[in-house]
Amino acid sequence: MKTTLLKTGVAAVGASIASYFGLLAAPLLVLLGAMLVDYITGLVKAYMTAQLSSRIGLRGIFKKLCYMAMVAVGAALDYLLTGALAQAGVDLHVEMFCGLLVAVWLIVNELISILENLAVIGVPGMPALTKLVDRLKNTLDGNDKEE
Repeated sequence: MKTTLLKTGVAAVGASIASYFGLLAAPLLVLLGAMLVDYITGLVKAYMTAQLSSRIGLRGIFKKLCYMAMVAVGAALDYLLTGALAQAGVDLHVEMFCGLLVAVWLIVNELISILENLAVIGVPGMPALTKLVDRLKNTLDGNDKEE
C-alpha cells in the first residue's frame, strides 16, 4: 500500500512539473542530474585531495541554486517577450528560447566540471573526449585559439 502511494505521489509530482514547465522540463531534469553528479564528484575530489570543507560544499550548493535562478530568469524573460510580441501582433512560434539556452549552457558547464573532477580523481578518460572538453571550455571562456 505504501509503495503504491509513493509511486502515485512521485508520478503526480513529475506530471505536475512537466505540465508546469513544458519544454523546459527535460533540460531542467538533465541539469538537476548533472548538478547532482558534479556535486558528488566534487565531494570525492575534495576528499581525495584532502580539501573537504563543509563551507566550500555549502558554497557549491548555493551556487547550484543560483544556476536554477538563472534558468528561471531566462524563462521569465521568454514569458515577457512572448507576451509583449503577442500584444504587438508578432508571433515568432518560439517557446522558451532564453530559458532553454541558459539551461543548455549550464548543462555544458556542469559536464565540463564533472570531467575535470574525474580527471583529478584519476579516472582515465578518452583523449578525444578530453580534447573536446578543452575546446568546449575554451569556446565558453572566449579563449578559442587557432591551433
